[in-house]
Amino acid sequence: LAVGWGRGMDAAWATSPGGCELVQSIMDCTGRWLSSIPGNLRGDTEELFLDDNTIQVLGNASLLLYPQLWHLSLTRNRLELIEPGAFLSSQGLEVLSLTDNLLFTNYSLTAAALSALPALRTLDLAGNQLREDMVSVLVSNLSSLESLSVARNIIMRLDSTVFANLTQLLELNVEKNYIFEIDNAFEGLQRLQRLNIAYNYLPCLVGFGLTQLRVLNASNNVIEWFLTLQSDDLFELEVLDLSHNRLLFFPVLPRQSKLHSLLLQDNRMSFYQRLPNGTSLANVTVQFLIIDGNSTNITTVRLWDELCQSNLSSLRLLDMSQNQVWGLPDDFLAQMPSLTHLKLNQNCLEAFHLPEEDPLAMLTELDLSQNQLVELGVKVGVRDILPNLQLFNLSTNRLQALPPGIFTHTRKITTLDLSRNRVDLCRQPGEAESLPCVDIRGVETLTHLSLAGCGLQGLSSRPFQGTSLRHLDLSDNRQALSGDLGWLQDLVLTLQVLSLRNTSLSSAAVDFSALNSLVRLDLSGNSLAAFPTSLGSLRLRSLDLRDNCLPALPPDVAQVPLGRSLRELYLSRNPYNCCTLGWWDALQLAEGLRVPDGREVTCSHGSRALSPGALPEPVLQSCRWQTADMALLYLVLALPTCLTLLVAFVVVFLMLKEKLLKMVKTRCGVSSPY
Repeated sequence: LAVGWGRGMDAAWATSPGGCELVQSIMDCTGRWLSSIPGNLRGDTEELFLDDNTIQVLGNASLLLYPQLWHLSLTRNRLELIEPGAFLSSQGLEVLSLTDNLLFTNYSLTAAALSALPALRTLDLAGNQLREDMVSVLVSNLSSLESLSVARNIIMRLDSTVFANLTQLLELNVEKNYIFEIDNAFEGLQRLQRLNIAYNYLPCLVGFGLTQLRVLNASNNVIEWFLTLQSDDLFELEVLDLSHNRLLFFPVLPRQSKLHSLLLQDNRMSFYQRLPNGTSLANVTVQFLIIDGNSTNITTVRLWDELCQSNLSSLRLLDMSQNQVWGLPDDFLAQMPSLTHLKLNQNCLEAFHLPEEDPLAMLTELDLSQNQLVELGVKVGVRDILPNLQLFNLSTNRLQALPPGIFTHTRKITTLDLSRNRVDLCRQPGEAESLPCVDIRGVETLTHLSLAGCGLQGLSSRPFQGTSLRHLDLSDNRQALSGDLGWLQDLVLTLQVLSLRNTSLSSAAVDFSALNSLVRLDLSGNSLAAFPTSLGSLRLRSLDLRDNCLPALPPDVAQVPLGRSLRELYLSRNPYNCCTLGWWDALQLAEGLRVPDGREVTCSHGSRALSPGALPEPVLQSCRWQTADMALLYLVLALPTCLTLLVAFVVVFLMLKEKLLKMVKTRCGVSSPY
């Protein structure tokens, strides 16, 4: 079986005479500098890829040898002309990609060639510098088309004549053009389901009535108004993307639709039912002047009535982030019982009140970050609050506390982000009733908690009792750490990721050894002057020591359990000593260890900052003198002096030997033979 499979693979992958690669019946000639279609390819080729070549003309005889072709790609060539008879032998062609060519030069002749493709289903004409009149000519006889892309051209206006004959079209992409007006261009496309008009210059969409459309992407235009034809017809619309526009009001949606995703990110939208100063505009009407040809219509809309008439019961995703929302209308969220994802971040909300009757029972993600929240209105009782909520983002607000018991009935919450609020953690039972604090004790499902930049002071007691946190972010709390880490005792079995970045940690005596489950630890931005020895016993996979005061790491850092388990180590922006880099050399030899910021690591020698991997020879020599054994150094320095004195003594002795002996004899009076 193994031998047969290997031979089959060899047969599947082969190189053709033209340098192309053959995979079964697929011929890939991408990037071969071809100026024409090779004539020596296999005749049974069904798919032919000629992308990234230099073909300028597709001649009448170019495809004669490939009658079974159903997929042809000529993307990124220099194609200017397709001769009228080029496809006469390829009547079965279904997919044709002509992206990024120069078809505007001979578009009428190319149109004649395309009209000979009765089975064509997908056509891509993106990036060919085509105007709307050219597009109209090119697709005028392609009634079989189901998917058409004319993106990245120079289309400015669409009317009913451009796509008039495309009765079978299911998908149309006209993004990244210069379209500023659409006049009944899509009404004749009765089967159209997906329409992309993003990245154009449309100022408004009024009278929207494409009931059969399922997906509409109108993002990145300059749309200020979106108004649907008010009728009781059922719209098939499922996804509406109006993000990155200039919407002033919430869009007027169909009364009956299947809408499940509504994207309104980055607009200028607000609800004017109540203004920040308390003024109510609930009864104010808005009039739209709609000019259609020679007729002028004035449509009067009471925004709140129209909003209430839209059926949003199937909506699951609502993204209203990056707008100017001060508050939500009464019962606004009550119209969305199926809502699972709600994004209201980067607005101007000062308060958020959950509906009392049906408190978003299906919601799994709620993002209220980057607002001005000072109050979270929730009536805590016997009923579950947000019973399916899993992700709750309240970061960057002005909250000081959360309603007591709010997490008692949120039975599935896993992620809570309270970063950059002025909140504190409750440490004693019942403390939330009398002090402004957040009580997360006993929330067994909570696994990710961020308290970065909350101004926490002196963590103590057991604020995480009854939780199973795996990720804890306490960064940017400069007064949070005091003494040991005993307040983490309830997390020693579960905590895997801990961030203590910028917490004024300066003592290397802090004991991390009890946190045996840690796999990622961030100690960056502190004042550590020595490597905490307790880290050596941990089996971390990632450690961040950037922006500290470390002169060196332990010489045996690569041999201890920490060094053997580490896979990622950040070390830059520390004042390492260039003469004590044995640890650095050991890390370079450690198997499987990466230092992503290795090129930024420097060491100090005098006033110079040098790369530890390329120290100049004078620096190395200086370091050798500094790190040499001083006793041996003194011995080496004293030895020549001692030898010199000894030689001098011997020479003097030999020169004065006889005089010395006579002196001794004279002094002692004893005869001494010579």
